[in-house]
Amino acid sequence: MTGTPWWRRLFGGGARGEGAGSGRGPARSGGKAKARSHAHEKGKSAQAKSQPKAQGKAQPTGRPGRRASIDPSGSVLGAVASRSGWVGAHLDPSGHGTPAILAASSFAELVDRAAGITAVAVDVPVGLPDDGPREADRQTRAFVGPQAASVYTTPVREAVYAATYGEANTINRDKVGSGVSRQAYELRGRIMELDAHLRQDLGYVVVETHPEACFAELAGSTVASRRRSADGSSERRALLAAAGIHAPTAAPVGTATEEMLDACAAAWVAHRVKTDQSRTIPEQPQTFSDGIPSAIHL
Repeated sequence: MTGTPWWRRLFGGGARGEGAGSGRGPARSGGKAKARSHAHEKGKSAQAKSQPKAQGKAQPTGRPGRRASIDPSGSVLGAVASRSGWVGAHLDPSGHGTPAILAASSFAELVDRAAGITAVAVDVPVGLPDDGPREADRQTRAFVGPQAASVYTTPVREAVYAATYGEANTINRDKVGSGVSRQAYELRGRIMELDAHLRQDLGYVVVETHPEACFAELAGSTVASRRRSADGSSERRALLAAAGIHAPTAAPVGTATEEMLDACAAAWVAHRVKTDQSRTIPEQPQTFSDGIPSAIHL
């Protein structure tokens, strides 16, 4: 969604294995060949693990799980996609204070680590369009003004599940009239992960949000400062503090400051969902063939 380090390439390199043979003469040669073969296979295996599992993955066929009831005594979680997985801000039931910053390689692991949650706000598309752009993207782009470039157009469902970028581009052009940005395509692993997660009965509500839209809502106007700049971080910290959320003074090792602040903003939205104070863009959520209401919550 947003044009940030979140959407850096999710592709990694493969590890190279090593082995050693034993014995003499022909036996030693065979041992080395076997070791080299083992190392090669080990390297291929490591490389396969480093590649996004999204490629070639079949679309889930189940309907959305049952929507959970809100527990007024529950905590909330803001979750944002990162280069290595997910970053979360776990806020206590009061909705105020300093949230715990969590990191996990999968969405399921992240929510498991945030015990007692009743609502989660996530910055990844919830509800995928079939043959056209989402109103949530179009209207949010207008709402954030100077930060409009941070709102990527969500690819249609078939393009999200395409095995290659070329395929995704062709499908999206046929159905929408425009291609898929590299950033949006590289986010597809997170999109599919969440798409599958929502097909089960969950003990918490999951909604979509957009961090820059959150900050605009907090400010009561568009925010012009760049999120990755020192001024941008200071402004966003101040907006959160005015709402009673005090981001940690430094992000944990391996987590970018802007990711942490975005997760805190998403946690603010999750608390608003919990207390029935949130609004949505668009006002009336769209629902596509997946049956999942699609709107950005603020």
